[in-house]
Amino acid sequence: MFSKFTSILQHAVEALAPSLPLQEDFVYHWKAITHYYIETSDDKAPVTDTNIPSHLEQMLDILVQEENERESGETGPCMEYLLHHKILETLYTLGKADCPPGMKQQVLAFYTKLLGRIRQPLLPHINVHRPVQKLIRLCGEVLATPTENEEIQFLCIVCAKLKQDPYLVNFFLEVIQDPVLHLYKRQNKLKAMASKGSADVITEDMIKGQEALTTDMGQPVQPEEMPSAAGVEQMEKEDDLPPQADDLSFSLDELNVASSPESSTVGPNQDYNLVNSLLNLTKSPDGRIAVKACEGLMLLVSLPEPAAAKCLAQSTCLCELLTDRLATLYKALPQSLDPLDIETVEAINWGLDSYSHKEDASAFPGKRALISFLSWFDYCDQLIKEAQKTAAVAMAKAVRERFFIDVMEPQLMQTSEIGILTSTALLHRIVRQVTSDVLLQETVYFILGEHREPETLTDINRHPLRHRLIEHCDHISDEISIMTLRMFEHLLQKPNEHILYNLVLRNLEERNYTEYKPFCQEDKDVVENGQIVGAVDLEEDPLFTDLSPDNTLSTQEWLSPSPPVSPEHQKNDGKTEVHKIVNSFLCLVPDEAKSSYHVEGTGYDTYLRDAHRQFRDYCVICLRWEWPGSPRPLEKCNLEASFFEGHFLKVLFERMGRILDQPYDVNLQVTSVLSKLALFPHPHIHEYLLDPYVNLASGCRSLFSVIVRVVGDLMVRIQRIPDFTPKLLLVRKRLLGLEPEGPIIDHMTLLEGVIVLEEFCKELAAIAFVKYHASSTP
Repeated sequence: MFSKFTSILQHAVEALAPSLPLQEDFVYHWKAITHYYIETSDDKAPVTDTNIPSHLEQMLDILVQEENERESGETGPCMEYLLHHKILETLYTLGKADCPPGMKQQVLAFYTKLLGRIRQPLLPHINVHRPVQKLIRLCGEVLATPTENEEIQFLCIVCAKLKQDPYLVNFFLEVIQDPVLHLYKRQNKLKAMASKGSADVITEDMIKGQEALTTDMGQPVQPEEMPSAAGVEQMEKEDDLPPQADDLSFSLDELNVASSPESSTVGPNQDYNLVNSLLNLTKSPDGRIAVKACEGLMLLVSLPEPAAAKCLAQSTCLCELLTDRLATLYKALPQSLDPLDIETVEAINWGLDSYSHKEDASAFPGKRALISFLSWFDYCDQLIKEAQKTAAVAMAKAVRERFFIDVMEPQLMQTSEIGILTSTALLHRIVRQVTSDVLLQETVYFILGEHREPETLTDINRHPLRHRLIEHCDHISDEISIMTLRMFEHLLQKPNEHILYNLVLRNLEERNYTEYKPFCQEDKDVVENGQIVGAVDLEEDPLFTDLSPDNTLSTQEWLSPSPPVSPEHQKNDGKTEVHKIVNSFLCLVPDEAKSSYHVEGTGYDTYLRDAHRQFRDYCVICLRWEWPGSPRPLEKCNLEASFFEGHFLKVLFERMGRILDQPYDVNLQVTSVLSKLALFPHPHIHEYLLDPYVNLASGCRSLFSVIVRVVGDLMVRIQRIPDFTPKLLLVRKRLLGLEPEGPIIDHMTLLEGVIVLEEFCKELAAIAFVKYHASSTP
């Protein structure tokens, strides 16, 4: 009570007294603080019962006023006094001792306001960044302390200053060397100099040591910045750490001396205390403190300084913290989660992880844990996305090795159907959510492996997880099949070249699915309609006997129909005339198996808009991959090598071959993945998936040939089903919601499969049309 009265009386006296010059006023307040420690014997009274907070606030106000009264960049006498008398060093010592109780909070607040309110750069001064570095070490030592709020504010203002001037981060990379090793290396350097002749190597300036004097960052120190010997000794006594650098060490480059094997293999250890303190505070039970610490780390990892990025990756536990928390949160999830819940849980933003179970009408068991996991994964993704390249690669590799491989892979490889479904749904969500290119690359390598050579039947199990996931596309459980297919569908839409190359392209590079027939003189006789001798016109093919003017596209409808193909006029882009390709797909399904023309708005043209939009998006993604515009010439291909379409296409083709006997949802997902593949603007993919007229080598199959076999089976089975067409139309209307659900119809699976087949053929025709005109448009 008495101290509060004294404080009020002092303020009154100061208000009535004549104003002193700023420097005298500043010195007065500082002396008042130091006199407190000399005169006061009671060191247990809290700092709030003293005048210290008021004096510190007055000192700050004076410094700000002084800066405002001077020209930009000019240091005033008050700031000179603060720097010269090492006031920050003294305050650090008082804060570390927390004397009187609560002093640490006051010191942290003073540092924070000083760095935040003073515009001129303070951190380059040795008497600023050294005490700042020491104070950083005090932050995060103990969680849930009364000073946590002041600690995080102080650390964040330091991070903000480093973001403004990234080179300043070098002041906060501490080099900790073994004194014995350092002396040994220094003696070796001196011996090497002596053996080469010191007159040729050492200059007079080096002998004086002015250019070789270094600070704790290993950077040259200007003479005016060098502290006195007494000052250095005093600071080293205050700090328990070993010497940061040898002030008399010479640079190897300056001395022209090659480093010895010992010095090249054993380097100094670096400490990044700013990161370590923030990492500690991310574990705070106070969510606001943890989020602010995460924001601080986000600023630090984005700094472009290579030395800081290397130190962050190699000398801090940032990678371990990210991955360990990911693993902990993943393991906290229930063993069984509804895939729909995983997919539809609201968009996760790591900084807004606030969830109230009581206020959620759509709550489900495990939602709190799921949001926490997805929120932290989003933070890891954003951190890697913003990070400098070296740090980003290190963090992404750690996520792959310590989380994906160690934690997720065993879950994906298990035999329990419930476990497989849940883990695959989580992997699907991760694939959808990842946005960082570096983390995406590691995710892709985790799922598919890094192999790029063509697959063979004997080595499809080289990457066990890839093999298992592809096998799950044809799992006995339809739910697992659909979820895995959806995961691959979203994976294919990611901007990463290795995905498509690993799954498909590496097996099509040599075009050994085609049969190469060199042209001879007899082949030059071309029939009148422009067809090559021996080619079968669509109207003459038994599969296309239903061709009529109503369901074909006339030549006039095309913007630029391609000329007839002949041996003397081969299209240089390797594409068959587009109208023949489109009609081939549109006419695959016989008339009696078609139902779309009975329902308005289900024609082929409805797919054109979607195909155009999707193809444009795919072209943007693939533009930087520099794919060729035309297929590789057959003369340069190794056609003798046996062809294998690859494990992925093998499973998809087998699924497509059973389209008449599979559930409707499975068929939709299979055809969706195949249509996404067909959209890619690579000439080999276009030829293999969209050209019905490619000359397939013996024993090879293509997407078109698979569909032809399905249609052949369909034409036989149609004859066994009475009233097939009316039933087919009824099923279509029910699927579209145009007819109410009624009695169960016989052969429902077959009828739904026929509808999906018809729609898929129309979609492929639209894709072929859009791709042709996109390539022919200048």
